[in-house]
Amino acid sequence: MRQTLFELIRNFRDFLKHHFRKDNPKLPYIIIVLVALIIVVAGINIFIELTEFLKDDLLAQYDQQISEYVVSFRSPLLTDYFIFITDVGDVYGYLIVLALAIVVTALYFKNWKYILQTVFVLLLSSISNVLLKRLVNRARPGVEHLVVVETLSYPSGHAMGAMAFYGFLIYLFSRFKINVFLKFVVILLLITVIFSIGMSRIYLGVHFPSDIAGGYIAGLIWVFFCILLFNLAEVFRRDPTV
Repeated sequence: MRQTLFELIRNFRDFLKHHFRKDNPKLPYIIIVLVALIIVVAGINIFIELTEFLKDDLLAQYDQQISEYVVSFRSPLLTDYFIFITDVGDVYGYLIVLALAIVVTALYFKNWKYILQTVFVLLLSSISNVLLKRLVNRARPGVEHLVVVETLSYPSGHAMGAMAFYGFLIYLFSRFKINVFLKFVVILLLITVIFSIGMSRIYLGVHFPSDIAGGYIAGLIWVFFCILLFNLAEVFRRDPTV
């Protein structure tokens, strides 16, 4: 056992020596893979801890207090805004954004892998959300719902999908070689959309704040898992002997 452990340590040391050189073209991808792996593992642990904490009275108290505070701001204008923004985090919103992304890709980037990667992230998030909802089986809040909902509560599908879809777009835009000001504006807009979608679900009375937190964490896990996956594929593409 000890011999095997020493062998693993030596192999890992040799791997770092071989790949962590400034002149290694694969170095940026390897660093991204390692960072993404750390975030994925940490995210999974946090999600599990939060899920196990759902039935705790203290969390229920926080959920109620935050929900009541957010709902206290209800007004016709805010309701119209949050109904609109919650639709941005639904199927039609994603289809419109994807259509725009396809047009931009066809005109400028000429690289369809980004579209396929984004769709892949969204599909993983959507399928896993259905499974997680059934596994946890948490009922919706008992307050008045301002929109129709038919599924279970935890984790929020809107929050999870928004973080996965728009979060992955943030990652892509951060890597694009475009005007810095334009990049900043787009990323800021996407961050605003992500958090507005989560807030809308609390405001509309269809989710607890902990549902939103769980959705964000799960969506972020998928973002970094796919970043890990795609960059690992790039490392192997550049050198199949890795």
